[in-house]
Amino acid sequence: MHGRWREKGGRRVGLRGPAVAATVLLTMLFGPAAAAAAEESETSASTPQTRYSLVHNCYALKSVATGKYVAQQAGGYVATSNLAGAEKFRMQATDLGRYLFFGLDKDFISTSASAVTSETEPSNGADWKVTGAGTPFTITNSFVGRDLAVNGSGKLVPVAAGSGGGAATYAFEEADGCPKYPEIRTNVKGAPSTGFPRYGETQGLVEGHMHHMAFEFLGGRAHCGRPWHRFGAPYALVDCPDHTADHSGAVLENAVSGDSVVQSTDGWPTFEGWPDDKSLTHEGSYYKWVERSWLAGERIFVNLLVENRVLCEIYPLKKNSCDEMDGVRLQAQRMYELQDYIDAQSGGPGEGWYRIVKSPFAARRVINDGKLAVIMGMEVSEPFGCRLRPPNATPACDRADIDRELKEIHKLGVRQLELTNKFDNALVGVAGDDGQTGAVTNAGNFISTGRYIDYEHCDDEVNSDREPLSAHHNDDDLIGNGLEALLPPGAAPIYPPPPLCNRLALSSLGTYAIRRIMEKKMIFDPDHMGVYGRDQALSLLESEDYSGVISSHSWSTESALSRIYKLGGIITPYAGDSESFAEQWKGLREDDIEKLGKQYFGLGFGADQNGLGSQGGPRGGDVPNPVTYPFRNWNGDLKVLPQRSGTRTYDINTDGVDHYGLYPDWVEDLRMIAGDRIVNDLGRGSEAYLQMWERAEGVPKVRCPSWNGDITDRGIGHNLRIGKAYKRVLYRAGQPVDRQRAWKWCTRNRKGGKRELGGRRNIIGVFDTKGKLRFVASTLQRNQADGIGRGSRVAELRGRAEKIGRGLWIRSGPGGSTFVYGTKGRKVSFAGVADSSISRQSQLRRYVKRSGLA
Repeated sequence: MHGRWREKGGRRVGLRGPAVAATVLLTMLFGPAAAAAAEESETSASTPQTRYSLVHNCYALKSVATGKYVAQQAGGYVATSNLAGAEKFRMQATDLGRYLFFGLDKDFISTSASAVTSETEPSNGADWKVTGAGTPFTITNSFVGRDLAVNGSGKLVPVAAGSGGGAATYAFEEADGCPKYPEIRTNVKGAPSTGFPRYGETQGLVEGHMHHMAFEFLGGRAHCGRPWHRFGAPYALVDCPDHTADHSGAVLENAVSGDSVVQSTDGWPTFEGWPDDKSLTHEGSYYKWVERSWLAGERIFVNLLVENRVLCEIYPLKKNSCDEMDGVRLQAQRMYELQDYIDAQSGGPGEGWYRIVKSPFAARRVINDGKLAVIMGMEVSEPFGCRLRPPNATPACDRADIDRELKEIHKLGVRQLELTNKFDNALVGVAGDDGQTGAVTNAGNFISTGRYIDYEHCDDEVNSDREPLSAHHNDDDLIGNGLEALLPPGAAPIYPPPPLCNRLALSSLGTYAIRRIMEKKMIFDPDHMGVYGRDQALSLLESEDYSGVISSHSWSTESALSRIYKLGGIITPYAGDSESFAEQWKGLREDDIEKLGKQYFGLGFGADQNGLGSQGGPRGGDVPNPVTYPFRNWNGDLKVLPQRSGTRTYDINTDGVDHYGLYPDWVEDLRMIAGDRIVNDLGRGSEAYLQMWERAEGVPKVRCPSWNGDITDRGIGHNLRIGKAYKRVLYRAGQPVDRQRAWKWCTRNRKGGKRELGGRRNIIGVFDTKGKLRFVASTLQRNQADGIGRGSRVAELRGRAEKIGRGLWIRSGPGGSTFVYGTKGRKVSFAGVADSSISRQSQLRRYVKRSGLA
């Protein structure tokens, strides 16, 4: 696609070849400024060594004081060697500027307060901070409070931090022969695609509902493994200490999956027991697995901070607070820690592919830089502390509590949220769960609020709440299964025949919370709400024409999905198995997409992984059209090979989505089932999400106005002013129907007595590489530049304008601007204006070419 670029080795290179070709192409399309930027990035490869650039490289360590290289000797280290005899170290980052020195014997430099030694396992003593802006560097162990220094006999010794002087300074010299540090592989070949310019349309997949920090969920002891560890995969992907070989200590895992899933406690390196698509308490989203999905085309990742006070309090093992908002704060902190860790693996602050974003404009820049825009969300049963206190179910919060907590989480970065998860609260009633799980979560509702869910018979079988019966068991639900295992049996209420609806609707506090969410321009998710409360919430959004709405994981009813689309929202159905997801997609395509009107359509998915939902299993048996390895990712940019973790190799055909890194394979399985169209709709997901978010921020939706008014030296009317930044243009002119090479706004045309949208009559704007609007043109008769517009005779230009090419004329305008006219045959086809920054005719022709008008 035009304007698409890949990032490789810290540089932008063209899809087809060397940097020279890229520079020529940039010059043709965007002018010398873009070419200069590309050349500048080309020369940036030879940057000086920094404390961050050491990461993953192989070095010999040289003492600046002695000029000698460090070698291992008698379990310690001395600086007495030449380069050939020096110890070689792989620099494995533990955090920004901190490293393990991984030696030739797969050992580590470690220190105590009194001695520097070689150790076989990483520890606090082996975690070193490197400081300095370049040679010389100082190497400090902050945990012990010691610098690494060389004494008079050349031995490496610990000295009090800051006391070593020149004896504690070193240089890192490149070397060969270092062992690779053990880590998960991504098995994706190629560089991630980027978008140019950064403010332009994006392409990529959307994850709308994840729980990446669920290792801190339920008190922090229910989940086994974690998404990263400063010492890497061998330490992140290990089983819980309480999971004994016979599973006797795995209380929650036994409850939710049992021996049918977890036959072994082995994680790294064999992964014989987990991750597994049905295991709900083992880590499934290690950061390298998420990296694989990002490399293969995922560009938005919504991570929901999650906690459940009731299950946390009754679960016997915990280390964290069970207060749900405390859990939100802790997990938000962990997200920023992971961002730092990935930055450390990528070469320094801001260099990593995992970027937490707080606005659609920041997200767009991140995506077009080829990185993953990470959006923080929240899914808890007691948001803002708004539980219902037993025994009388009285609200435990007021408006001031909502204001305070909402302000805090917004400052943390939360931008997408639900009002409930599993239990009724002071804001709204819950939809409940089906079957046996519903009976159990209903018991949890009693513990939480002092009463069971107040279901009544309602008339709509499709748009009703879940049915808590002692029937089938829902193996996908961690909270329900956990409560069943840990709660004593009790009598449940008898409800009328289904369909059922929770009588507890949206409270006045709930209405207040939603209004405050809209005021803060956050994205509202009505999933898990009871149908009465959800209907009221959507009516409230409709009264404000508020587009910031999502159904993130198939917990809204069919009528709600249509209303969400009509508002301009987005839907990311629960991923699950590929065949079921394809059916959901077909239903949305057939029934609801037309509700979007002229708004941009794209689809996401909600994995709901890491504690709340099982993942898609293999299709099983002799399935038609299996995934064949290697395959190209969703848009054909990269080659995807079978994923290898430790000693295990995964195959989507036989394993299903055992971990998050298999979502590229799952998308390919969708292609095998439903063809290219479903994959293309998923690839439009990032742009659809961003445009929904822009509308929540106050950018007017696609509206196709009449665009009355002449073209002046300032642009067209008050909305399209040349020289203005793209964000201001968006807020004034509204969202365009196309924003690829140029931006195009639709209008209303009269045809056959009816007013129709779009067609070939448009308003076109072209921006420079920095996002400033430099050229505006119109193909509408009503927009004339100096009295000449579409439909005027070419003869009117003669003597008034200068012809500068086939079908292109210009005329000087006020303030250094230039009126521009296109002609076809004997008639003018468009009129426009370019601002004074476009001073050369060749440059102007490029802008006209980008507009698609010539």
